[in-house]
Amino acid sequence: MEIEIIKPGLLTTVQDFGRTGYQKLGISPSGALDRKAMILANLLVANPAGEAVFEITLMGPELRFTADNFVAVTGGDLSPVLNGAPMPRYAAIPVKDGDVLSFGPAKSGCRAYLAFAGGLELPVVMGSKSTNLKCGFGGCGGRKLQTGDVIAFASPKKELPFFPLRTLEAPSFGGETALRVILGPQEDAFTEGGIRTFFEETYQVTPRFDRMGCALDGPVVECRDKADIISDGIPAGAVQIPSSGKPIIMLADRQTTGGYTKIGTVASVDLPLLAQCRPGDSVRFQRISVGEAQKLLRKETKKLRKLNRYLNE
Repeated sequence: MEIEIIKPGLLTTVQDFGRTGYQKLGISPSGALDRKAMILANLLVANPAGEAVFEITLMGPELRFTADNFVAVTGGDLSPVLNGAPMPRYAAIPVKDGDVLSFGPAKSGCRAYLAFAGGLELPVVMGSKSTNLKCGFGGCGGRKLQTGDVIAFASPKKELPFFPLRTLEAPSFGGETALRVILGPQEDAFTEGGIRTFFEETYQVTPRFDRMGCALDGPVVECRDKADIISDGIPAGAVQIPSSGKPIIMLADRQTTGGYTKIGTVASVDLPLLAQCRPGDSVRFQRISVGEAQKLLRKETKKLRKLNRYLNE
């Protein structure tokens, strides 16, 4: 009852909600960059929202199944193909012993998420199955998937309740992305003109975009003095402004502390949008308050819980 990796793809790792409580030890949280896509994939196959999935970047893997089960692919459109035929995204799909799932060119978005009904049989390290590439633990040996890897299903399913209902509308990605940002904590380190530039100008995603962070190119954000500060904690979505004046948005595999000024933090509900951007895509920032960000998160959480009740209760 296994998944055999025929081809690993560009960067395929195991991710879940990540680790909490270990940043004080210098350990990054890890976890899915597009948490919403991960949650939806899991709900479609009747898993807990935080069950481990494959996070697939740009060029997907080729897999062979050795047991019957159900899978779901969400996130970016990386052209999934089952046994040579296009496979629907955002739907629970039955797979049989001997079936082969592969991916073609990325049509939109950057990262796809592949969930398996019943989850994956992998060790839990510090409360998570997520791969931490820098520390070398979690997931499949603490690394990206490789040809020849074999991962077992934890509890494969031969049927799912309400199977015909397990399909959702697939989103599209691309064009200009608006990211809502809470100003601070070092907003006083920037001139009024620098803050105005940050919120009024357009930035481009550069090739320096990985699980640690996303470096942007565009107009310089002006500091009052220096970009360096005494190192402090870095939350997910923190927007650092180094000496170049170009923003860097910190993500799941970020360092736990950093010494660059942070002009703001991207609202958590918008981080999935950034995760689906590709080099060359445009990004703009929109200022919101902490209260507004919390309201957005509550609204999205409520929608996902409602969907879970509809599909699984």
